[in-house]
Amino acid sequence: MEIFLDSSDIKEIKGLNKANLVDGITTNPSLLASANTNFKILLKEICGEIKGPVSAEVTSPDIPSMLKEADVLRKIAKNIVIKVPLTWNGLQVCSILSEKKVKVNVTLCFSTSQALLAAKAGATYVSPFIGRLDDIGENGIQLIEDIKKIFNNYKNIKTKILSASIRSIEHFNAVAAIGSDVATVPVKIFKELHKHHLTDKGVDIFTADWKKSGMKILT
Repeated sequence: MEIFLDSSDIKEIKGLNKANLVDGITTNPSLLASANTNFKILLKEICGEIKGPVSAEVTSPDIPSMLKEADVLRKIAKNIVIKVPLTWNGLQVCSILSEKKVKVNVTLCFSTSQALLAAKAGATYVSPFIGRLDDIGENGIQLIEDIKKIFNNYKNIKTKILSASIRSIEHFNAVAAIGSDVATVPVKIFKELHKHHLTDKGVDIFTADWKKSGMKILT
């Protein structure tokens, strides 16, 4: 499973990318607005740091404006993926861009029917939102599993499932077990993925035993 960071914080992105574990980035209008800087310059810097796909979202509701914004975003860097909402206009824009071999991430997906329509429109990625479904008492993880089953039924579907709105390590582990192609996680969650209390305990035991021995690896 590929791991994307859901972030527009270039300092954090650079720091976490040092281990070469970040496969891509997802941004949205809220994240870019919170950065309080020129979004084109910021996206270009992010695309220079991360060699994988970087999703950047259109903000207009109508098709002509969406397409114009997509053209602007595409010129920022070669690894930009155009992000569109799962609206009727968004699906039409996805279809138009996909026919031009432009990579598209269809976001704000909350049902299997939506995911299937995004796939038929040629989406490179479809982004189901787990946490937001959980917030209203529905099962976000179940949605990922259902989409996976549907996509597996049809060999002609090439759309990747990009699990989004991940709120916990449990969410991350669950979508990985289901077989989500991608999980995009906030920086806070990403920093927790490698941690386990038994790992910390084991390191402490090994370190204490080694110190008692008096031996050294470096002399």
